[in-house]
Parts: sequence; C-alpha cells; structure tokens
Amino acid sequence: MPPSRTAPAWHVLTGEYPPRPGGVGDYTRQLSRALAGTGQEVHVWAPGEGGVREEDGVTVHRAPGLLTPKGLPGLSRGLDACPGPRRLLLQYVPHALGLKAMNVPFCAWFAARRHDARWVYIHEAVHPWSPRGPWRHHVLAGATRLMVRLVASAADRVFLSIPQWAEHLPARVRPHAAWLPVPSNLPVTVSSDAVDALRAELGEGPWLGHFGTFGRLTAEPLEAALVPLLRRDGTRGAMLLGRGSRAFVEGLETRHPELRGRLVARDSLALDEVAVHLAACDALLQPYPDGVSTRRTTVMAGLALGLPVVTNTGHLTEPLWREQGAVALAEGTAPTGLVERVEDLLVHSDARRKLGQHAARIYREHFALERTVGALLRAGPI
Repeated sequence: MPPSRTAPAWHVLTGEYPPRPGGVGDYTRQLSRALAGTGQEVHVWAPGEGGVREEDGVTVHRAPGLLTPKGLPGLSRGLDACPGPRRLLLQYVPHALGLKAMNVPFCAWFAARRHDARWVYIHEAVHPWSPRGPWRHHVLAGATRLMVRLVASAADRVFLSIPQWAEHLPARVRPHAAWLPVPSNLPVTVSSDAVDALRAELGEGPWLGHFGTFGRLTAEPLEAALVPLLRRDGTRGAMLLGRGSRAFVEGLETRHPELRGRLVARDSLALDEVAVHLAACDALLQPYPDGVSTRRTTVMAGLALGLPVVTNTGHLTEPLWREQGAVALAEGTAPTGLVERVEDLLVHSDARRKLGQHAARIYREHFALERTVGALLRAGPI
C-alpha cells in the first residue's frame, strides 16, 4: 500500500453525480474539480455504473447501490484501500441517499467512520412535517430528523446551505455549523455571439425566463404570474428551462391556448447551453414556495450571469436578500407581487441593467465557487 499522505485526501460522498441528473450532482462535480484544481487529491463516491475512472483530475468511484446497506461493505473496503489520512465530505440530501429518503443505515455507517475526518454539507435537512399530512409523511419527517442528527453529531465540521437548517441540529453542534451558500452550477460567462444568435432565432421579445424543475409547488405560482404578464403585451415571450419544462408548456398551452407560439421549452440542454439561454432573457421570474434562499442554485445561476431576477420571500429567506438588493423581491408568495416587480423591470430598461450589474457584483462577493473552495480549505475541525 502507498505511504500515508500528510494532507488528507478529500473523499466526497454523494447520492448524485453526473451523468445522473440533479443539482447536487452538478454541484459536487463542480466543487470536486475546483478542489482538484488547487492541487488537492479528490475522490468522489457515488451510486451508478462505470467503476473507477479519472475525470478532470478527480477519481470517481461508481457502484450500483453504493450508499445502501447492500453497497456499504464495498464502500468501506474501497475507502480503506485508499491511503490515509482521509477526509470524508458528505453531500447530505435525504432523498438522494436512497431507501426513499430514509437511509438511516448509511447515516449510522457515516457516524461510525471514526478513523476518518467526517465533514458534512447539509443541502436539505429534513422532510417538512405537517399535522394534517398523511401518515407516511410523518414517518418520513421523523426518519429525516433522526438522520440529520446522526450525521451532524458525528461530524467534525458541519456546513449549511441556509442558516435555518441549524434548528434541526443537536444543540451542541449549532454554534459551530458554518453557513456556506451554494454557488451557481452553470458557467458564469457565455459567448456573446451565441447569445446574439439565439436572440435572433427567438425574435425581439422581451423574453421572460424561468429555470427549474417545474414541480407543482413552483409551477403553480409561476403560471399564476406568467399568464397575466404575457396577456398584457402580445410581444412578450417566455423561455422555460430545465427538466419538466416541456410538460409545463404543454399544460399551459392547453389551459391558455392564446399563448401558443409564445412559450419555448428546453428540458434537455447541457449546462453551457442553459447558460446561453438564460443570458438571452430580459428578466428571470423565479418564484419559490418557501422563498428565495442561498440553497437555490437556480437563482444563483441568474445572479452569476448578471441577470435581473424577480423572486419572492418566504420562511427560508435569509435577511441578506433584502439587505443586499441583488434581486427584485416580492414580499410573500402572492403572484400579484411578482407581476408588479416584473412589470417595473420591463418598463424601465435602465433599472433592469443596473439590477443585473448589481446582481453579478453581489454574486462575486458572496456566492462564487471560489469562496466555497476557500472556506473549505481554510476550515479545520470544530
């Protein structure tokens, strides 16, 4: 066996990794490549096919069911075969870990790896609990609360995508958990020629954009704001980007046939193509049922590209969104507030331009990938 290293090698554990689609997988690949680019030894361990291969300076280990009870012995053997010291960095998202978001055995396994440094980045902490929900949701809510406490109690370092996740951690861990906003998963620069060509193909507009996965809780407020905005001006169009966009547009055109021909869906673009399509929009409309927060990579994508973004507050919205003014912010989830903010921007082109410039500056100062990497490299054990 090769001799032990002085500096720990990074072993990133994730339930998603490309080519499997998912925002956490895209984030993990981006972060792993960036760490490797600083000279760190980086391994990624993820479910999937393909075995072990080098990808852009990162050693990626894939095996079916890797994080499930059936796969954990192989994961242990693989890690133990790598020379120490080792630093595990768990990308914690309950639904990505398998076993229908109730993978308690994996969390117990992570807690038991005492001979490795154990770090965890909590993207999502728990399934929400509601007294009126079905019994299976009560079980899921309870399981995810047990899981996050297991991994956080054992971890040497805990990072949070939003500060609100701290309330689900053990009391002794909360003061030491570090808030580390999620950067954009997309390229932060695009070809102006590619953007110009796309705008010529689309037509004059103006064009409103939305980037997401079009789940019901987001799709409903999006439709409620988008329909009146398009009805007010027949020159306006909307570009819907991300998985589920085609089905969303088909449903929208069925319910509102007068909008046919003014909606563009792109649900299978590469990340660099998504960035070009976003950059071709005049403004982005990004409603969230729990409010904009620093775990939302879809809003970060717009900020990074210097786009004017309209979004809303909610119970997970951090104070910085009001303090920094990086977005046009509607209070609460009512669609009327979103419509008003979009109308203001569409009418005042100078305000649109200034908001986009300010958004890009705030992104560089607070959210850029370089800040994430720097924070991880500077961090020591609690």
